[in-house]
Amino acid sequence: MVKAKKHLGQHFLTDESIALDIVKALNEANPKETILEIGPGTGVLTKYLVEEYNDRLMLIDLDRESVDYLHQHYPDLQDRTLYGDFIRKDIDYIPTDHFSIIGNFPYNISSQIFFKVLEVKDRVDNVICMLQYEVAKRLVSPPGNKDYGILSVLLQAYYKMEYLFDVEPHVFHPPPKVRSGVIRLIRNETITLDCDEKLFKRVIKQGFQNRRKTLRNALKPLNLPPEVVELEILNRRAETLSVDDFVLLSKQIENWNQ
Repeated sequence: MVKAKKHLGQHFLTDESIALDIVKALNEANPKETILEIGPGTGVLTKYLVEEYNDRLMLIDLDRESVDYLHQHYPDLQDRTLYGDFIRKDIDYIPTDHFSIIGNFPYNISSQIFFKVLEVKDRVDNVICMLQYEVAKRLVSPPGNKDYGILSVLLQAYYKMEYLFDVEPHVFHPPPKVRSGVIRLIRNETITLDCDEKLFKRVIKQGFQNRRKTLRNALKPLNLPPEVVELEILNRRAETLSVDDFVLLSKQIENWNQ
C-alpha cells in the first residue's frame, strides 16, 4: 500500500466511477500523441488509461513509494513511469512533439503546474485534471467574476476552458477538507498573441495585484506613456477585461513605447 503524505498534498481518489469519468473526459478531447499522467499515486486513473493508451502512456510522480508501487503493478510501464517533479523537470523525456496531461493535482501545487503548462503550451494539447474546487472555478471564470484572476486570463488566452463536475471529499483517502472540481483545457488556435507576450503578462499581473483599483492606478508602476494614461479602458478594473482587452491594451502600450 502507498501511504498518503501530507507534505505532498496527497489525497487518493477511491471512487472508481469518478476515475472513469475523468478518463472519459480525456477520451472526448481525442488526444493524438503521448498521454502524461501527473501524480498517479495508487493508479486509480492509470488502470483505465492503460486500457485506452497503453503504448503511449507515461507517468511521473514525486513520491518514490508511488513509483515503486506502479512499477510492481504496471510492469509494462516501468520504463515510462518516472520519479521526478513535473514542475522542475525539463520535458525532454516526452518522446512526441505534442502531449496531453491528466491527473489529480495536489492542491498545494496546482497553480505551479499550470504555470509550467504555460511555459510549454505549444506542446500541451489538452489538460484534464482534478483540483481544489475554488481553484478550478477561478481558472474557468469569465471576465466580471470576482474569481477571475491572473491564471484565468493567461490560460484562457491559449486554451478553451471547461468546468466538468464537482467531486465531494468523502471519495478520497484521506478525505480533504474541501470539495474538488474537474476541468478540461483544450488548446485553441492561438500560436502567438498580437502583442508583446512578456508585456501582456506584466500588465495582467500588475493589474490584478491591485484588483480593487482602476487600471490607471494599478498600472502606475509600469510608467505608462501619457497617451496611454488617457485611454478610456484604464477607467476599468482588471477583472472586467477579457483576454482580447488585455491584448489590445498591451498592444497600445507597446506602440506608444516605440
